[in-house]
Order: sequence, then C-alpha cells, then structure tokens
Amino acid sequence: MESVIFSNNISFDLSKYLNQMGYSQLGVISDSNTAKFCYPIIGSLLPENHKHFSFPAGEVNKNLTTCTQIWQWMTDVGFDRKALIINLGGGVTGDMGGFCAATYKRGIRFINIPTTLLSQVDASVGGKLGIDFNGFKNHIGVFTQPELVLISEIFLETLPLEELRSGYAEVLKHGLIQNADYFSCLKINSWEKQNWREIIEKSVQIKREVVEKDPKENGLRKILNFGHTIGHAFESFYLDSEKHLLHGEAIAVGMICEAYLSHKKSGLPKDDLKTITEALTEIYGIFKFPETDIDGIIQLCSQDKKNEGSTVNFSLLRRIGNCDYNITANTAEIKEAITYYQTLSSQVPLNQ
Repeated sequence: MESVIFSNNISFDLSKYLNQMGYSQLGVISDSNTAKFCYPIIGSLLPENHKHFSFPAGEVNKNLTTCTQIWQWMTDVGFDRKALIINLGGGVTGDMGGFCAATYKRGIRFINIPTTLLSQVDASVGGKLGIDFNGFKNHIGVFTQPELVLISEIFLETLPLEELRSGYAEVLKHGLIQNADYFSCLKINSWEKQNWREIIEKSVQIKREVVEKDPKENGLRKILNFGHTIGHAFESFYLDSEKHLLHGEAIAVGMICEAYLSHKKSGLPKDDLKTITEALTEIYGIFKFPETDIDGIIQLCSQDKKNEGSTVNFSLLRRIGNCDYNITANTAEIKEAITYYQTLSSQVPLNQ
C-alpha cells in the first residue's frame, strides 16, 4: 500500500520527502483551477528547474486527448525513467496524472497531493488510475500505487462550497458500507461544519482497510462502489450537458437508487432506506430529469467495470454499515430504482 501522510505543515513535509526520494527530474501536473489556487502553495518549495503542466479543469477533459498532451510534455522536457511526478489536484488530476506516469516509459514514480475533499478521502488512496473513454467513466486504466500521498486540509480552504459538498458524498458512503456508527455521527443539517482532519483520517482508514484485503478489486473492494453503478451512469449521461453533475452529486443520486435496490434485493430495512434517502436529499436536494432520459442512463450501467458479461452487478446494503457485492439486477429493477428516486420530488411516502 501507498504511504499516506497527514500533514500539519505542507512546506516541511513536502521538502522532507522530496529530499529523501531522489529523482532525476521533477514535474508537477495540475488542472487550471489547481494551478491558480494550489500550485502557489507548493511551487516555491520545489527546485527551480521543476516543470509544470496544466490542463483545463473538468471531468470532460479526463480522456486520451489530454493524456497524449501530457505524454508529449513529458517527452519534450526529456523525462527519463528516474523522473518523479507530483499530481496536484482532485480526482481527475490524480487519476489521469497517475495513469500517464504509470504508463510513460513503462512507469515512472509519482506522488499524489490531493487538493479536494473527494480526492483526499477517496481517489488518492488505493492505486486505481484511469481515464474516461467514449463516454464511459474510468474505462481505461491500471492499478499502480503512488510513492506517497500527502494530505493537508489547507487545500480545502481553496474549494468552493459545492466541491466540498461533492466530496462529502464519499464520506457518507464510507459510513454506509462499513461503519454505521460513523454514518450516524456525520453531520447532515450542518454538514459543512466538520472537523475535516478527523473526517478525512477516518474515511482514509476505512478505505485502506478494505483495499488492503483486496487490492485488485476481486471481491471485498467492490463494496467501495456502492452508489457508483447508477451514479457513474448519471454522471456520464449528463457530462456534456447543462445539467452536468459533480461526481459527488451523481453518487448521491446513485446511492439513493441503490439503497432502494438494496431494500428490494438485499433486505435493507425500510427505515434504513428512509434514513438514507432523507439524509442525502437534505444535503444534495433532488436532481430533476425527464423520464425519457432513463433508458439512456440504464444503458450506461451496462458498461460498469464490476459487470460480468451482460449481467449488471451491484454492491448493495444489507443494513447501514453492512454491504454485500456481486448482486445482480435486471433492467426492469434498475428502472424501478431510478423511478423511485424520480418520485421523491413529489414526496411519495416510503411505504413500499
């Protein structure tokens, strides 16, 4: 597993670990937002001859076109196999920057410095790297561990509130799949008033415990995908539209839909379904979309990476804090779950 450092002093810790690692050249990969708000925090700590590549922010740019630009940049500046990359940014930067480093010259070392709540509690830990392909989320990728993950809540101060809220969806997911007490302690009405250091450390601990038991997602690690089969489908379907969803917003939709599937297929108690639905809609509201979009969203579920052949596999809850995996659902069942979510806007009682 990667080494995760929770830093109280990013200047001291980054300088310390760079001095220990040894490298021929140093490069920083960021998106345009991180280049503006986060790169100045660490730029002066790096050797003067370091190189910096920035790409336009947004999930829509997490693709092979941008990868080609990154690989060309690495080639043009002459990075050899002893070069070191720092991925400074959110999940998109960590996923894509790590993927490019892991494949350049068959792999060079990289460090992740996650700058969003989402990437600190989820994307930076576990060695999953990848990019989107032809509208399919994280369709191309590899498993490669970073040399180091350096987490500092100082970067959260650079985030707009909606990005912080997006990341909180993964925090809630960690409680739902693995720790009911953790979920019950998380703030719903005043979610933004957290001890973020404690929250991040607890979520990273939960995720690492799962990943260490199943590094390549052959079994248990699949529970980390709760909410993601349908959630990714929503995110991908609306990626290029005016109704674009942030990752956490889409996962919140997916978790409500998959909680409904859990109630139908895994015995999740009705009261737990009600608790999950109310908690998530309190924070994220209800995303409204036309019924005519549902078939297209379901079609995207068929490309989820947990699937086997033509069967759509889900990770579903038995109860809050207990998740199972490899549970199949057919198209009619998925449609029923999405319809359940859609009816929330008219406040239909939970009496199924």
